[in-house]
Amino acid sequence: MNVSRLALAVTQAHIDVLNPFDGSVVGTVADVCASQVPQLLATGRSGARTCAALPRHRRASILEQAASNIQRDAQAFARLIVDEAGKTLKQAEKEVKRCVNTLKLSAEEARRNAGEVVPFDAYDGAESRQGWFSREPLGLIVAITPYNDPLNLVAHKLGPAIAGGNAVILKPSELTPLSALKLVSYLVSAGLPESVVTVATGRAELGKALVAAREVRMISFTGGFVTGEQIARTAGLKKLAMDLGGNAPVIVMGDCDLDAAVESCLSGAFWAAGQNCIGTQRLLIQAPIYAAFRECFVSQAQALVVGNPLLADTDIGPMITPQAAQNAEHVVNEALQEGATLLCGHRRQGACYAATVLENVDHASRLWRNEVFAPVVVLQPFDTFDEAIALANEPDYSLHAGIFTNDLATAMSAARRIEAGGVMINDSSDFRFDAMPFGGSKYGSLGREGVRFAYEEMTQPKVVCLNTLG
Repeated sequence: MNVSRLALAVTQAHIDVLNPFDGSVVGTVADVCASQVPQLLATGRSGARTCAALPRHRRASILEQAASNIQRDAQAFARLIVDEAGKTLKQAEKEVKRCVNTLKLSAEEARRNAGEVVPFDAYDGAESRQGWFSREPLGLIVAITPYNDPLNLVAHKLGPAIAGGNAVILKPSELTPLSALKLVSYLVSAGLPESVVTVATGRAELGKALVAAREVRMISFTGGFVTGEQIARTAGLKKLAMDLGGNAPVIVMGDCDLDAAVESCLSGAFWAAGQNCIGTQRLLIQAPIYAAFRECFVSQAQALVVGNPLLADTDIGPMITPQAAQNAEHVVNEALQEGATLLCGHRRQGACYAATVLENVDHASRLWRNEVFAPVVVLQPFDTFDEAIALANEPDYSLHAGIFTNDLATAMSAARRIEAGGVMINDSSDFRFDAMPFGGSKYGSLGREGVRFAYEEMTQPKVVCLNTLG
């Protein structure tokens, strides 16, 4: 964070952070360039030594104190998320609560997950030995975070990294860096040495230089598939943890609670203006209930209020930029030209894009095969369960999927056969609890987030073996 301020003072290069709804300037941050990476690495080296030397109880207490202070100032954090990311106030308040929980879970991990005893005498020839392994820090981690959850996705990287004794160079999205900076300031106020987390606000070239730095031991990245591939090519010999997006299917069986399925899928499709990597994009509905589901779902989607995220009755705020909304509009136009039928929505004003529902979408289209990351959902009927599974598994990457059914055997079969990092039963794809393992299938990710699982990715076992010679 200090480096970011210094860069602004020295170079005068800066990035204006814009309110997605009205385009006003919310704040200004440094535009740190790639030439400053050696300075960032020097701070990171110092921070790695400092954090590794902090006893576990101290790391835990810092994380707990920061969580408590964020909870106390939850409204200020929520308002900042609304201002820079465009989420509705209700959605922003939920994100702040999740951030508090993520930091508390990280504190527990610092105390709990220190290693375990190795039963050497369980193996022939090792009877005279005893020992254990501890979990040791990797050292210096580069964390690159997206704009759609500008507070909690940062906490999901910083919390486990600090719990494990690592230093972090954090590059938040240049579109939404203010929540990250505020979070880091609260960690420092709670007692974290300033060198442990260095916030580097900048653009793609800065990220490329950080990824390529040899002394960085791990890259933790949440973002798009194309960028993830570029990082993998550039990183060299270091650990990679990536969440690269999805194209979530939700299967709606004919025996489900229809009203509950509609309500859950509406939230899954349109939460955070659809800018949600586990957001519901493809609704696969069994033919006997297709017409009833479509009528109910479209009616409720049409009733969603799009606009100012600060107003209490707003359901869908703006997308992150007008260009993002234009991109969504373009993908839908493509699908319509290829024969899709528009059921509602497809109206844009600036960065605001109405809840959009289509059917008869060509399975070769971008809308069917790729993540749209917008308030757009496709309805698709199916006849047999096997057909639904095949449709669900068509894309090359998948984070979460869902199924609505009252039949336990069907639910368990779906859980086994759907190719995804998580299968939500009688929930839409967008359910996530911050303690669960989170990641994708096929090309959807490398490694897992979720506090315990990220902590283990960000630490390494060290074995101590004592030969008693007895």
